[in-house]
Amino acid sequence: MPGQNSNKSDVPVAWRYSGNQMKRWRTKAGVSRDELAAASNYSPDTIAAMEQGVRMPTARVLDVADEMCDAEGMLSAGKEFLNREKFPTRAQDFMEREREAISRWSYEIAVIPGLLQTSAYARALIENRLPPLDEETVEERIAARMERQTILTKRKPPVAVSFVLYEAVLRSPQVDDEQLRRLLEVLCLRNVTLQVLPFERAFSDALMGPMVLLETRDHERYAFTEGPFASELSADPDVVSRVAERLSMIRAQALSPAESARYVERMVDEP
Repeated sequence: MPGQNSNKSDVPVAWRYSGNQMKRWRTKAGVSRDELAAASNYSPDTIAAMEQGVRMPTARVLDVADEMCDAEGMLSAGKEFLNREKFPTRAQDFMEREREAISRWSYEIAVIPGLLQTSAYARALIENRLPPLDEETVEERIAARMERQTILTKRKPPVAVSFVLYEAVLRSPQVDDEQLRRLLEVLCLRNVTLQVLPFERAFSDALMGPMVLLETRDHERYAFTEGPFASELSADPDVVSRVAERLSMIRAQALSPAESARYVERMVDEP
């Protein structure tokens, strides 16, 4: 059934708006859903999902609908805005601030951070989420995640990036030798540091979930915390201060960058 492929709260606003406009123009023009589906080579259920905003209206559908409904380019114009929605709605504000960052500190307790993931690891995470995503969205999310990684190497001046990974992250079944070697590659970058927090050094604040601390070119500071169903991006000085203090405590308990590199190297060599 349409709507089972996406959580409504995790769907970009542009999808919902464009789908709603497509339905309004189609209804006004007296074009049935079946007719639009046949003309654009999609199933009626897929068209319904696009109109309900739980699936991204494709360029082909918008162009076909624009012509069939005499929309004079109004529907086709939506393609430009849809192409910008590369990340889930709840992450978009964070991604925008990340693009402006001059420094980025983070701690991860469960998964390899997106900036460090291989495409295979990213696929394993994205394909297995619930509710499941359609194949087109899966491919878009993977491509966007790989593109986002240019923050590590393409900026001038480079962004100062610091990662701390709880040992459980590295012990996940999805982490293979390719992913471990990717971490070692990133460790060679002068603007990147990576530390591992071993199980035996964990303390209560280190088990409360992931967090990111950003500073922009205008020296604005943001704290980002994320859970399974909600995320929060805050510029509140009190919130930022608490996250910075917690992150500093975790970094102090973690292995040094050199020790962490040796730790990852030993994992690669493990049978």
